Amino acid sequence: MNRFVAAERALRTAAPHELLDAVRAVLIEQYGAENVELYLADYGVSVLQPVSVLPHTLEPLPVHNSPAGRAFGSQRPYREEVRDGRARLHLPVSVRGDRLGVLSVTLPGSDAARRWETELAEIADVLGHEVVVAERDTDLYLQARRKDRLTLAAEMQWQMLPGRSCSRPEYELGAQLEPAYAIFGDNFDWSATADRLTLYVTNGMGEGIEASLLTNLAVNALRNARRAGISIADQAALADQAVYAHYQGRCYLSVLMFDFDLTTGRASVVDAGSPQLLRLRDGTLERLSFEAQLPLGMFEETDYVAQDFHVEPGDRLVFVSDGVHAVASPKGEAYGDAALARAIHSTRLLPAAEVPRAILRELTGHRGKAVPDDDALVVCLDWHGRPPRP
Repeated sequence: MNRFVAAERALRTAAPHELLDAVRAVLIEQYGAENVELYLADYGVSVLQPVSVLPHTLEPLPVHNSPAGRAFGSQRPYREEVRDGRARLHLPVSVRGDRLGVLSVTLPGSDAARRWETELAEIADVLGHEVVVAERDTDLYLQARRKDRLTLAAEMQWQMLPGRSCSRPEYELGAQLEPAYAIFGDNFDWSATADRLTLYVTNGMGEGIEASLLTNLAVNALRNARRAGISIADQAALADQAVYAHYQGRCYLSVLMFDFDLTTGRASVVDAGSPQLLRLRDGTLERLSFEAQLPLGMFEETDYVAQDFHVEPGDRLVFVSDGVHAVASPKGEAYGDAALARAIHSTRLLPAAEVPRAILRELTGHRGKAVPDDDALVVCLDWHGRPPRP
């Protein structure tokens, strides 16, 4: 049995909470590894949290200014020379573009690191898939991701999210929420088939548990309607009825909904009291507006109408909630269009998965304090278009 097959089999047969033990044992036996550690990105994507021992005894690693963080940010293996001629490979652990963390493997020397780099990167990829599956049966990896305690509202919101990033040949998506450990109302959701991408960006009203419950109801109503195979306008109408039936207009939720055709780039859009959308095309940034319709749940039996929209290869779409564009500085100055435009232009060379976090860092500087008073949501969509068939 070759080395890679042995590692893959060990991971696929390991108990959910023993994935790291399994991969560590096989890498030591088959590749001569001297040390193996798994780090997962925390909810704020500021540090890489060690999984090895719970409660944690290893120090978390910064996403910025660390060799492991370099592998995480670039999504490429990074080789670090350590003492006594040893080499440490930092390997991204990702699933279809969703960045989970880094597997760090210490090997006897640089020659071994170069020889096994590609194969070990593939094992890190298998490990990522197994971690996602294992999270159905163990809290180990979800616990490891948190450097602080989540509020109950934040726990509910993170459990609803599809991931923080994903990629396909036609597009790349990245998203981030703040305050990561105390969010309550803002949310995003996406789902793709062979030919379509559906994207929701929501901005819920209220605070704490009540805001989270409202968003939970609305997002699951949208998912239920989407999975029934109905149009995006009817999805909005059914979710509107579900929210109104429960709250009778006391609470409602803003949402911007897209249904993209991956072949043509044409989309149907429902703007129900939406977050803002900005498009970067050929270096020019433009704020896009659609016909405004009522938020979900404001009135009984609201009818929604889908509008047409089109993206072209090379377009970058950036969605922001009011916790971004309306946030005030210590002097009371709103962040506004100009500052947001500068932040989007300054991140134009970053991949979509990195853009939301970079914009939110800029926002923190404007706000003047680390913890915002309102949820802040940024979603970035890079549209590549469907590659021609061979």
